[in-house]
Amino acid sequence: MTHVANDQATAAAARVQVRRDSGIYGYERALKRVGLTPVAGADEAGRGACAGPLVAGAAILSDAKSKQIVGLRDSKLLSAAQRERCYDQIIDKAVAWAVVAIEPEECDRLGMHVANLEALRRALLRLDVSPTYVLTDGFSVDGLGVPGLSIWKGDQVAACVAAASVLAKVTRDRMMTELDTSYPEYEFAVHKGYCTPLHQAHLDRLGPTPVHRMRFDNVARVVKPGQVVRTILGRSAEHDRSIELDQSMDNDAGADRRVPAGAMDLREDD
Repeated sequence: MTHVANDQATAAAARVQVRRDSGIYGYERALKRVGLTPVAGADEAGRGACAGPLVAGAAILSDAKSKQIVGLRDSKLLSAAQRERCYDQIIDKAVAWAVVAIEPEECDRLGMHVANLEALRRALLRLDVSPTYVLTDGFSVDGLGVPGLSIWKGDQVAACVAAASVLAKVTRDRMMTELDTSYPEYEFAVHKGYCTPLHQAHLDRLGPTPVHRMRFDNVARVVKPGQVVRTILGRSAEHDRSIELDQSMDNDAGADRRVPAGAMDLREDD
């Protein structure tokens, strides 16, 4: 019965047309017109970072004018202060929201592409309200039990994806600022774990910390003689050869769909 419902929803979604001038809520409105509601969006933050967690957010927004998020757009196009304001509105006005963080050792074990899909999937499955349709940014996500659509630059054109982007980005930035207090010499609060010249200079001088992702070549090559950071569970010669592919963020790695046992979930009630 589920397959029949999904096929019907997919067929309905195929009829959807979104005008260019429909605004950031256009996708949700168009899907609602063909009976697909509620619509959830998901996005991640930190996929390209070489330190810190990978964080994914998911959100279902209300289409009521009083519940719209003022100034909402892709988190990368907002200032830190604007993101914080949007974050507060999303927490207050969203129909449902969830955030999931996967720690660096699990990113290493799974590889970044698989870890990214797991994070998006887990965030969507933790929503208190079950969506009828799902929109994701860039990558399609299976195993949800409902149909969905991956949209190129979805965080710029779909409100629920943009909201998920803000949730993920603000949460991760806060986590990196906390890590800065444990590792002040790395200045995580400044570069948030991304591969900037400042971050690389600290890595070259000090070597990696336990919160660095050892599968990244720029991290692995600066391990100091005799330094033990941490082991990578399940790492193999095949994994070693995939380091550069992981960093490209386009690696369609393996079919390992295991839920990371060490992942940390963050929700509004946690």
